[in-house]
Amino acid sequence: MIVSAVLQFSAFHENQTLFNMKTEDFKRILLPAVYTIVFLLGIPLNATVILKIWRKRSNLSRNNIYMLNLAIADFLYVMSLPLLIYNYASHDYWPFGEFTCKMVRFQFYSNLHGSILFLTCISVQRYLAICHPLSVWHKQGGRKIVWCVCGLVWLVVGSLCVPTFHFAATGQQRNRTVCYDLSTPGHSVDYYPYGMALTCLGFLLPFIGVMVCYCKMAFILCRPVSYQGVSIAHGDKRDRAVRMIIIVAAVFCISFLPFHLTKTLYLVVRTLPNAPCTTRNLFSIIYKSTRPFASMNSFLDPILFYFTQPRYRRSTRSHEKHDVFTIIY
Repeated sequence: MIVSAVLQFSAFHENQTLFNMKTEDFKRILLPAVYTIVFLLGIPLNATVILKIWRKRSNLSRNNIYMLNLAIADFLYVMSLPLLIYNYASHDYWPFGEFTCKMVRFQFYSNLHGSILFLTCISVQRYLAICHPLSVWHKQGGRKIVWCVCGLVWLVVGSLCVPTFHFAATGQQRNRTVCYDLSTPGHSVDYYPYGMALTCLGFLLPFIGVMVCYCKMAFILCRPVSYQGVSIAHGDKRDRAVRMIIIVAAVFCISFLPFHLTKTLYLVVRTLPNAPCTTRNLFSIIYKSTRPFASMNSFLDPILFYFTQPRYRRSTRSHEKHDVFTIIY
């Protein structure tokens, strides 16, 4: 029986080792590849949006102010990706120190929830313009109010994400320094209430608000163009609003929803006292496989700006025509 027990333990240990190796291979291949793509696309796209909006800073619309702050958040996050690319490509080896580890994790979550809140602001602004076009109470104060709202969003995001500096830390695994994402294993129980609160306040409530706004907007936009004297110009604005609804909904469904769903499941599983290691590792893989999707909003947001700003598209096309004219002549 002793020999049998030893053989079973040896087989279990071997299977566990193979499982962990597969986990490492998964992170080493997928995450660096996706983060590299996000970095290569996110830097020029967000820089272009920032420059385009900043050149017209004397006459910015409310939506463009929100888009400017959204692009800045995305740009700051994308700048931190080279460290994560090196980290995952080197089998989780982190040589950059503990403060840099905390800063990178803070940048990830502040960008994530900043994007969610700024997209929520854009959605609410569009909802007011479509569903309450004759109301003047939300137009009072103009751009100053919008800048104040943006400042409040940054303050809320900072308050929500600052505990990351406490929980994120470096540690030792397999004789190498690693940078823990959520928290160290010893603080998993302490992290659980904060992680759930961050998901509810930073994602679930804004997501519900956005979906409510979109349902009401869809009800208005489904009416005929000539309904109650709506003009062709209003029809053009309606098409732009429809594009915005589709793109923002896609960003939420592709980037934010899978990540927060799998993160919540992983938080629950890893705090269960009797959860098998294989189960925890499985949910860890599922959760980490959605992290690249959460990063994709960094280049999906500029696409949102492009397809909802006709002046930007016309400007881009005019530059393309000018370049073609220059090449021909």
